[in-house]
Amino acid sequence: MARPLWTFLGLLALALGAVGVLLPLLPTTPFVILAAFFFAKGSPRMAAMLENHRVFGPIIQDWRQNGSIAPRIKMLAVSMMAAVFVLSFLWGLPLHLLLVQAACMLVGAAYVLSRPNR
Repeated sequence: MARPLWTFLGLLALALGAVGVLLPLLPTTPFVILAAFFFAKGSPRMAAMLENHRVFGPIIQDWRQNGSIAPRIKMLAVSMMAAVFVLSFLWGLPLHLLLVQAACMLVGAAYVLSRPNR
């Protein structure tokens, strides 16, 4: 009975990660890592698919082995956050939204940058 729940949670986390590809305010990598955790409990086939994925496999392996994020991924994440903030500013978002966005992105960037390298 628990396996379908774990699989559903894995699919939900993977869907949120996919949305994060389009909305950089929503981080992709943590949701993919979370999906791998859920799939390991609910769907070995889906877990293997993620672990063997060309892009996500190494990220999951680095995280599982020592909680690390590769420097290239860190730089990409922080660059995307900065680019989205600049676009938000250029689109003329209200100041209060820019402040909330900046605060969330700073917390996210601080966490990503604080993780050990590979």
